[in-house]
Amino acid sequence: MDDSTIMESSPVGEHIQAISDPKAVSYLMFNKQKIQLVAKITLGRESDNSVVIENKLASRHHALIQKIKDDYYLKDENSTNGTLLNGKRIPADKYVKLSRGDKITIGSANLVFG
Repeated sequence: MDDSTIMESSPVGEHIQAISDPKAVSYLMFNKQKIQLVAKITLGRESDNSVVIENKLASRHHALIQKIKDDYYLKDENSTNGTLLNGKRIPADKYVKLSRGDKITIGSANLVFG
């Protein structure tokens, strides 16, 4: 009898192992709260965003974080004041890969990718 499980012997099991990795990024810290990551998170001043940033320097639809395959990427949505990643302005309309501990700055608001 074979003692292997779905976790050891299938692509689905490998994916489950990858997403259950304790070192994997799974949240965004903002205002001392953990925000669980989903496939797409919008950031901005408008109330229809996933994360509302109440700051005059934030555009209505400022940036987004999107999961592509197994990684998360940050994209500035042509905001007026730009989006900073670890203190450096990211190019508008380009996806930039995020890593654990990255600090995203929108206006005077800071978010940490963890």
